[in-house]
Amino acid sequence: MLVVDDNPDLLALVGESLRKLGRFTVVTAQDGIQGLQRYFEVRPDCVVIDVKMPGLDGYQLARALRGDPASRATPLVILSALAQERDRLAGLLSGGDEYLVKPVGPLDLVHTVTRVIERGEEERRRHLLTLLDDAATDPGE
Repeated sequence: MLVVDDNPDLLALVGESLRKLGRFTVVTAQDGIQGLQRYFEVRPDCVVIDVKMPGLDGYQLARALRGDPASRATPLVILSALAQERDRLAGLLSGGDEYLVKPVGPLDLVHTVTRVIERGEEERRRHLLTLLDDAATDPGE
């Protein structure tokens, strides 16, 4: 599990929640560039990505991971304080399998991460199409 967030307190909190409640082995990165490097060092089962980071933001990191055949199938969870429907849609279009809004409860986070890891690639693709279809029929703004 890789968690990428530029806020050290949130990085520690999310990492600890995933370790203790989800029993995941967690590696962290403090920005998108470091997150991309760490991804290829550890090849995690899932990546939890903050959006607003210096250098390479979360959307750019998600697109970079989706664009590389070696990381294309890795589940991605976007975790952001950006709560509008257009932000969620941007996260999904960037390649996120799920979009969670901060603050998120530790159990909700662990449940979401576990769910995206258990989905197969074809199931993730169908889920994304459903989310995008829902967003198109109910823009929420």
